Amino acid sequence: MDLRMPAAPRRWLRGPRRWTAAALVAVLAGAGTWTAVASDGAPAVHRADRVLPTADGVKIDTSYFTSGSADSGTRRPAVLLTHGFGGDKGDVRKQAEDLARDGYAVLTWSSRSFGRSTGKIGLNDPKGEVADVSKLIDWLAKRPEVELDKASDPRVGVAGASYGGAVSLLAAGYDQRVDAIAPAITYWNLADALFPNGVFKKLWAGMFINSGGGCTKFEAQLCQMYERVAESGKPDAAAMKLLEERSPSAVGDRIKVPTLIMQGQTDSLFPLGQADEMAKAVKANGAPVDVDWIAGGHDGGDMEADRVQARVASWFDRYLKDDKNADTGPAFRVTRTGGIDSTDGGAQLRGADGDTYPGLTGGDRKVALSGREQKFSNPAGASPPGVSALPGLGGAGGLSQLSSLGVGVSLDFPGQFARFDSKAVTRDLRITGSPTVTVNVKSTTDEAVLFAKVYDVGPGGRQQVLPSQLVTPIRVATGDNGGGSGGKGKDVRVTLPAIDHEVREGHHLRLVLASTDLGYASPPAPATYTVSLKSDLAVPTAPGLTTGGAGLPAWVWWLPIAGALTAAALLLTGRRRTTVTPPDPALAEVPLQITDLSKRYAKSSDRYAVRDLSFRVEKGQVLGLLGPNGAGKTTTLRMLMGLITPDGGEIRVFGHAIRPGSPVLSRVGAFVEGAGFLPHLSGRENLDLYWQATGRPAEDAHLEEALEIAGLGDALARAVRTYSQGMRQRLAIAQAMLGLPDLLILDEPTNGLDPPQIREMREVMIRYAAGGRTVIVSSHLLAEVEQSCTHLVVMDRGRLVQAGPVHEIIGSGDTLLVGLAADITDPLVEKVAALPDIDTAIRTDDGLLIRLTARSTTADPGGAVPGTVAEDSAAAARLLVELVRLEVPVASLGPHRRLEDAFLTLIGGSA
Repeated sequence: MDLRMPAAPRRWLRGPRRWTAAALVAVLAGAGTWTAVASDGAPAVHRADRVLPTADGVKIDTSYFTSGSADSGTRRPAVLLTHGFGGDKGDVRKQAEDLARDGYAVLTWSSRSFGRSTGKIGLNDPKGEVADVSKLIDWLAKRPEVELDKASDPRVGVAGASYGGAVSLLAAGYDQRVDAIAPAITYWNLADALFPNGVFKKLWAGMFINSGGGCTKFEAQLCQMYERVAESGKPDAAAMKLLEERSPSAVGDRIKVPTLIMQGQTDSLFPLGQADEMAKAVKANGAPVDVDWIAGGHDGGDMEADRVQARVASWFDRYLKDDKNADTGPAFRVTRTGGIDSTDGGAQLRGADGDTYPGLTGGDRKVALSGREQKFSNPAGASPPGVSALPGLGGAGGLSQLSSLGVGVSLDFPGQFARFDSKAVTRDLRITGSPTVTVNVKSTTDEAVLFAKVYDVGPGGRQQVLPSQLVTPIRVATGDNGGGSGGKGKDVRVTLPAIDHEVREGHHLRLVLASTDLGYASPPAPATYTVSLKSDLAVPTAPGLTTGGAGLPAWVWWLPIAGALTAAALLLTGRRRTTVTPPDPALAEVPLQITDLSKRYAKSSDRYAVRDLSFRVEKGQVLGLLGPNGAGKTTTLRMLMGLITPDGGEIRVFGHAIRPGSPVLSRVGAFVEGAGFLPHLSGRENLDLYWQATGRPAEDAHLEEALEIAGLGDALARAVRTYSQGMRQRLAIAQAMLGLPDLLILDEPTNGLDPPQIREMREVMIRYAAGGRTVIVSSHLLAEVEQSCTHLVVMDRGRLVQAGPVHEIIGSGDTLLVGLAADITDPLVEKVAALPDIDTAIRTDDGLLIRLTARSTTADPGGAVPGTVAEDSAAAARLLVELVRLEVPVASLGPHRRLEDAFLTLIGGSA
């Protein structure tokens, strides 16, 4: 099933396409019928379209899908599929056809007011949309091809996403004939979703109204409720009651059927807490429940369509077809981001699962926070607002997806938040669930509205990421002047958003409590809030989860990469060692220091392969060595390995000068210009022989790990002469990684590798360096270098052109590209160009190209240093606020400059 989120603003709430999300009914009657014949020998699927009246005069557009002969006498289970809010039955046609081929009778329909159906939107009114589902079940019970449990009781399941996920839950609560359900990215309590902790989620509520066609398309009481709350900025008791009555939570004690819950991690509309509540309720009723946290959601990201569709089909096979052998998957599964795909820049996914659903707490770890009592303001009109999520922004280009890739795009305005920091974690910390903390809140008004969030902050504070762009709004009744209890304020236990996020070693956590957020309504009256800590941050870790086999290979996670060039040094015979240069104690912890290095092409020549080259590499870095052909990269690496002698200058590794056979080379592993293998020996025998030549103990080789890295399977037992170029390349990389060296050098390591192998190699380098070791990689794949490396050295004609962190060499991001969901007028372009800090705004085929004015040389009041990633993210976030204010239909936003652009600029296009 295709779960991609639509990009256009009017369709943001539809949920995944080809899923379902509203529910409607009808007493089906008359219509045209056609038959689609599947290709490649697949069974023919018959579709019957009908527009049917309901008892209250509403007309519902339906489609009915079956395969095989209706006269065969074979009965089959039925499935009801519903579409997303704002969509219609056509969105789920492909999934319906697939299920029909799998042996189900499938009924889809357009919900009231959507597609060709009439009526008013009731937000799953029990007397409207939910009652319609029961009528559909009545109709299915009369079909001769549908299996019956008893008279008028068909074997039937219901599936849907978002709005339709809720109606599948409601149908199970109101109609006991429903036998299994599979709701996705949906809500348990709509009042809680739109008014969390009594705070109005104004942007998402507005999206509901607009994507439904406007307030008049809704039932009158819903329209009146929305207008009342939108005007006051605060939900009242009547609004809460109205939405709660139309929520699955209202009939939670009646939902007693097998339930597969799939909830999105990148979802500020229906976050993971909604799924947690439904899982606990259904489990308490004694029904089987599995929970699956998928990567995408209403804010974008990967909806994992193929995997999710397969799991839904298996769920129905087990509980509708009664197939005991159907694999329904683990009780709990969470999709995790494992890097970036080199082919499309998207997040790579892997799975972790457990035998039981852990909930949102478990394995709590206390993380101490520091920070004094802090005062900050709620500005008049709650403007300017901070930025966390922007609803539905551009699918895979959404802010939540960017945060999963380690890009910080949130914005907190100086003077409008308090922050409390932890110390850097000493080992990787995986957060799975909802962190909690207790704080004391005072206000100069009777109440305070705060937005709590936890950031992952990188070393030096350069990278600040808000996982999934999620915040928890809280409304605190403090009493006059923060009096609460004798002017002491009020202690509040804050449950932060549920996330699955890994905090890397050396990073720290930051708790922020802000007074404003773009997606929510804050009090318009100015106020001063005072916040202090009352407890540590409790972080759930869900220790019972294990990494799934479908993700990145296990060796990525425990760093079994290694390499050694010691053999090359030991096998060099007939060479005398030069006088040993004493080590430099000041460089004992520096992996590599190159000073004034030079190498001529020939002794008598004035042409240099490398000339006066100097740079330094620190621990934990992944350094990319870049340059056009003939730049001197490989010559430099060969000198570093002691394979050739420089004509001038010096190379020191951990303080020791490099010469052929230097003992310090035992701390270095390398793959330079391929590897020589004995063709008549197997891959395993070649690696064994190589390590034996080093003279080091066999147990130090980590040979099995290297073989797993090679990923050659049964080919390891075959003679190397039978290997393809890619297989030889993988074996050579495994050889370089024997022994877990402190410095790993790779020259064009991805030659001959396919995209999945390139991705795995990238993950190895990143995690290897994160463990405190160092990697130097020379590659012509600039996109790979940009994703893998922390630092760069750019060479041209043997000389150093530039060296430094990747983000500094790429540039400060002064040019941004705004992708547009729809075209905009010239006057609107002119308004954008007139915004502060914007030099030019030009419409292009790709969107709106915006060049920012020159940056200030002083630090931002919020702490962002000009020219850093944090400052660039803040500039982009500020621009987003202004674009939204001007009603620009933003689909994506990002820097326009890439490493390729910077590289060609540095070398003058000589590549």
